[in-house]
This record gives sequence, structure tokens and C-alpha cells, in this order.
Amino acid sequence: MSSSSAANSSTVHVQKLPTGIEGFDDVCQGGLPTARSTLVSGTSGTGKTVFSLQYLHHGICHFDEAGIFVTFEESPADIFRNAASFGWNLQKLIDQDKLFILDASPDPDGQDVAGSFDLSGLIERISYAIRKYKAKRVAIDSMTAVFQQYDAIYVVRREIFRLIARLKDIGVTTVMTTERIDEYGAIARYGVEEFVSDNVVILRNVLESERRRRTVEILKLRGTTHMKGEFPFTMGSEGITVFALGAMRLTQRSSNTRISSGVPALDDMCGGGFFQDSIILATGATGTGKTMLVSKFIEDAYCNKQRAILFAYEESRAQLLRNATSWGIDFEKMESDGLLKIICAYPESTGLEDHLQIIKAEIAQFKPSRMAIDSLSALARGVSLNAFRQFVIGVTGYAKQEEIAGFFTNTAEEFMGSHSITDSHISTITDTIMLLQYVEIRGEMARAINVFKMRGSWHDKRIREFIITHEGPQIKDSFSNFEQIFSGAPHRVVDDQVPGVFKSIDSNQV
Repeated sequence: MSSSSAANSSTVHVQKLPTGIEGFDDVCQGGLPTARSTLVSGTSGTGKTVFSLQYLHHGICHFDEAGIFVTFEESPADIFRNAASFGWNLQKLIDQDKLFILDASPDPDGQDVAGSFDLSGLIERISYAIRKYKAKRVAIDSMTAVFQQYDAIYVVRREIFRLIARLKDIGVTTVMTTERIDEYGAIARYGVEEFVSDNVVILRNVLESERRRRTVEILKLRGTTHMKGEFPFTMGSEGITVFALGAMRLTQRSSNTRISSGVPALDDMCGGGFFQDSIILATGATGTGKTMLVSKFIEDAYCNKQRAILFAYEESRAQLLRNATSWGIDFEKMESDGLLKIICAYPESTGLEDHLQIIKAEIAQFKPSRMAIDSLSALARGVSLNAFRQFVIGVTGYAKQEEIAGFFTNTAEEFMGSHSITDSHISTITDTIMLLQYVEIRGEMARAINVFKMRGSWHDKRIREFIITHEGPQIKDSFSNFEQIFSGAPHRVVDDQVPGVFKSIDSNQV
């Protein structure tokens, strides 16, 4: 009988409650364990209160589960105003008996004695509210506020344990916030909260290269699995959004349909054009023609009655329009016809996660067939390599999910000579890579273009001359008799009339 009981227990799985917080449930692999307590810890400004309010609001609106919010710091009026900034009408939910806010702010004139302090009265008030509203979710904000005037650690541990035990007996799923001093220091202020809680979530707001970067980490989910590590998140107009890049699956379809780059000769070099759902990267020194290729890519979408969206991080809108006009491309007409949208922003205006959220929101609203980012390297300045790679994965993954062709540019540091395309740490993520570079031929500067990579298709591997005129780009086969073009020391190759033997001659001798 005992062996049978053991077998049955092995098939029991911990049920999880979806929080409704975008991306967070992916990190939790389903949500928070039902009928258990979760400690949400973070320094000031990490989003603890927003997290707990969003947990309750989404539970009511998306899962029809009533909630109780216990506040120890902010007044209900302040909570209403803060929630309204995210579009959450808490008063409406209160009027519908779906939400109850319990104001448990400590009396500033109270003179409680630490040794006699207990939460019995509060526990009974919370229990009564749960029964009255048939609540399934409880949020307590914050535990630090109620215990900050008591020095006896054993009192803190005892009272937190009593509160958690009662809520668990009732069967509600609880989120409790607490403060910590350092981003990577002790989990909680008193050092005991994390031990009596079933689950621990850490929110961080780290300063990296003069920019703040918010991340979330699940330290533990007792009795169940979760994704490990820190995941970036942002707080936008609809609350917290977690970018669970590790949860992305390579399940997108692969299209064989070709689209034009807008440059016929480049289409020929790519074996007939780009694939409809591909990610294209043009990398090269400044002035090599990357933005022109982007402009032709967008123009071709317009000619085919398709929508395109351009995110520019290096040039202003006026500069983009002027440059496009000089190439015979009318961006203003494309916009007025509703087939083009241009978003210009300084890379330093916000963090990478916020840029990613803006990109996703604009695409979701405009619904383009093509998108372009000019340039990725501008966004990479001043951020860690890991953060930048996560951003690129998020952008490319979303583009592929929406089956959008993406054209990105990257500015290489080297003006002439060979350079590594892997410096941008995005070469493995893209489907097509084009190298653009300056070369010196016969004492003159010229531009060269090469299709370095074309995933899933034959492509022309030759290095061709890339000429920019007032009518647009032209690609010629001017370098067919030269070698070491991209090395910065081109040599002309001459057939010495002996089969299989070639003689290299310095270009200055020709």
C-alpha cells in the first residue's frame, strides 16, 4: 500500500496560477504555484507595487478571480492614481465587488512594543475580506513597512510565518513585496522573509553605462520548475512586460517566396531576392550606402502596395527625407498614402527593453510587411554585449513570428580593410549578410559590396563595385580582375597565358 501511495504521489503536479503579466508566466513556466506565497523583493523603483497590482488586475479582468490588496505604505487614493497611469480602473473593480483594498498603514503615533507585537488583528481582517469577496488572489505591499520599527528578528519570522500559514490554509495565492538594500546583496531587509516564503522573485534596476536596466529573476519556486537567470523587463503604458527570450521557440514557418531588395542587380546576387520572412543585415563603414539600401527596400514595398516601417536611431526625420529625395525616393508621399511610418529616436532616450517594447507596439499597430532599423550599432553604444544580443534576439524573433521581412544596418568601426562581422554579435541570428566597404583602386576611392551569407539559397559570392548616383545605386562587375579587395590591399590578377597559373601585380603598376 505504501508503494502504491508513493506511485500516486509521483504523478501529482503543482498547479500554477497565471499572473497575466506578459512574459513572466513563460519564465515561471505556467505561473505562480497555486495557494502558496511568493515574495517579490527589490530596491526602491524596481516595480514591486506595479507587479502586485498588475497581478490582481489581470486576475480579475482575464481570469475572473477576485483579489484583495493590502497596503502598508500608500493610501488608497495614491494607489488609484498610480494604477490609472497604466489604464487600470481600480474603482470600477471595487464597485463590482471584484477588488477590495485593505488600508493597513501603521499608526504613526502608535507606540507598540516589539515583544508583544503580532498580526492577529490584521490576519483576521484579511481572512474576513477573502471570505466576503471569495477572493483567489492576495497582494500585500509591503512587508518591510509593517516590520521596520521592530528589531527582534524572531518576531518578524514568527508573524510572517503565521500570516503565510493562514493564507495557505484558506487557499489563496499570495504575492508579498519586500525591500532590499542592494541589487545583488541580501535577498530581503531582515534576511528571514525568503526562508518562510514558498517562492522568491527578485526585481532589479541596475545602472549600466549610465542607463538603468530592469531585470527579473526567479530565485525559487518551491516544488516546481522555472527558467533560470535574469530576464529584462520594462514598465510601459500597460504595466510590466518581461522579455522571456529563453522561452522563445524556433517554430516559425520558413517561406520560399522572394521579395525584391529594390535593386535588381542585388536581387540577382541574392539568387532572386530576399526571402519574405528573412532578416537582412547590411554592415559597413559610415557612408558606404547602407541607408540607401534600406530606402530602396522600403520603396519596393511601396511599389507593391505593402506597408513598411522604419526605425531610425542615427538621423533625424528631416535628414532621412532629404537623403531619400536626393535618390528620387519620396518618403513623404509614402507616408501620406499610409504605406510608410517613420519613427526617429535617440538611442540614449531610453533603455533597450523600452526600445524593444516601442518597436513591438508600433508594429502591432501599423501591421507592416517590412521593417527596417537604421542602425543597430547606434543602439549598441554604452550597453553590455549580453543586453544588446538579447535586444536583437527579441526584435528578430518578433519579426519572424509576425512573418515580417527585417532589414537592419550596422556601422563597422573600420573605414577600410577587413573587419569581423561577428563584432556585432548578431551574425548568427540573421539570414542574409551584406558587406559594404571602401576600397582604393588606381588611387581612387570606390565602394565594394559582397553578399557574405544567404541562408537557404545560392548567392553570388563575388565582390562587386557599388556606385551611388542621383538615380540610386548601381552594382557593377568592376573588381573581377582584383583580389584581396576587403583586405585593404587590392591586387590585380593577370592571366599569364599558362593554364591554372596567375600572376599578381600591384594595382599601382597597372
